[in-house]
Amino acid sequence: MRLRFTKMHGAGNDFVVLDATQAPLALSRDQLRLLGDRRFGVGADQILVVEAADRPGVDFRYRIFNGASGDEVEQCGNGSRCFVRYVRDHGLSERDTIRVATVNNELELRLQADGRVTVDMNQPVFEPARLPFDPSGLVPRMVNGFELWPLDLGDGDAGGDTAEVAVVSMGNPHAVLRVPEVDAAPVASWGPRIEVHARFARKVNAGFLQVVSRSEVKLRVFERDAGETLACGTGACAAVVAGIRLGWLDSKVDVHTRGGVLTIEWNGPGHSVLMTGPAVTVFEGEIEL
Repeated sequence: MRLRFTKMHGAGNDFVVLDATQAPLALSRDQLRLLGDRRFGVGADQILVVEAADRPGVDFRYRIFNGASGDEVEQCGNGSRCFVRYVRDHGLSERDTIRVATVNNELELRLQADGRVTVDMNQPVFEPARLPFDPSGLVPRMVNGFELWPLDLGDGDAGGDTAEVAVVSMGNPHAVLRVPEVDAAPVASWGPRIEVHARFARKVNAGFLQVVSRSEVKLRVFERDAGETLACGTGACAAVVAGIRLGWLDSKVDVHTRGGVLTIEWNGPGHSVLMTGPAVTVFEGEIEL
């Protein structure tokens, strides 16, 4: 089977994008993992599949598969920006604003005049049961009326055994902890332990947030089933939302990731989160699966 693909990235978070608008594309987990493999395949954090709309009110269906595990996941903010760039560049749509349906959500994507893309990420979710997160028996520290939950990480070489996290869902679960210096943060040691912590039934993305000013932060994210990535769009949204709820940040924040800068805007509960950032095509090709 020969498969055409497009390699793209959004702030260094990289993707293989596949067009399934004309015919269904049924790939096995092994085939998806091969596409994501950086030595034997194309290499990508996620595999993005563009499908025809399956309901009224949307332009496309948008499916996301983890490049390391081949599992379907709920959301990918950087990937959604690449999605709109892909459908415009490949003549699948002439609109600057499109709506897409994901496995559990609908997103509005807008191509800006400067080439960046703004994504309406919908409203964040804070209820623990909806992440899901089990807070039973924990006593949170309240900051500005918002909870910071103590997670026991056990003994290890990370310099402590408790991480204090804010929990937020952006269509996928995030645990955000503030660190004094992101470059020295224990991402490699704490990230895997937070990811698989028993209180998160479906695992969790771990964000390490350094507040530079009320409008600027630095962020590293250890993603579920992927490890640390150069950028995480939903992670940037979750970190800024948590920082705003905790009183640390203003409503518009530049997030510096290792792959580039994302701008996140949120006006508080009842409002959608807006994410703006780059979407770049790297190359196109074919692969034998």
